[in-house]
Amino acid sequence: MVKEPKSLQDAVLYFGNQDNCIDYLADRRWPDGVICPICGSDKVSAFNPKRRTWKCGSHHPRREFSVKVGTLLEDSPIGLDKWLVAVWLLTNCKNGISSYELARDLQVSQKTAWFMLHRIRLGLAMPNTTLMGGPEGGPVEVDETFVGGRIANMHRSVVRKKFKGIASQAHNQNKTVVMGMRDRETRQIRAKVDSQCKARDVAE
Repeated sequence: MVKEPKSLQDAVLYFGNQDNCIDYLADRRWPDGVICPICGSDKVSAFNPKRRTWKCGSHHPRREFSVKVGTLLEDSPIGLDKWLVAVWLLTNCKNGISSYELARDLQVSQKTAWFMLHRIRLGLAMPNTTLMGGPEGGPVEVDETFVGGRIANMHRSVVRKKFKGIASQAHNQNKTVVMGMRDRETRQIRAKVDSQCKARDVAE
């Protein structure tokens, strides 16, 4: 399997090649061989380097397909070089990335960057049934964090209205607890709101 780029410079250089982008997506989408996204058949012709497509051996509409078909990148005129760099940026920036920042980095319009970010976030929100750590139970890192503003930084009127009776020093109370997991080998990350846990319980 193709290795993950470790830095932004590596990502830009690697994903700048269209063939590298296709190999990267195909290896992760079809680790056991290319499968038709329409009918699920594994009787697929060899890759056509000129059109950058495969062709299903079964007879049905849309027999010819690219690596984009059936993904959040389908029907998008934006190149894979920009899509994959955007995915790398969004998943590796600890504090997230805005559409304006992404537009500057990719040299696209702010509307295009906004569209890309929403599609990527939609893909990240889709349920994933893959077992973290793999079938053999590899190492998985787990941690939690508090999401929400500090009471001490809020206006007095907001504090009186929303946080009546809570001291300003108790900055972790009434925040949302989010638990995250990271697979060390695949670098897959999942995050979920822990509705059964209160911030004050974690602090204690």
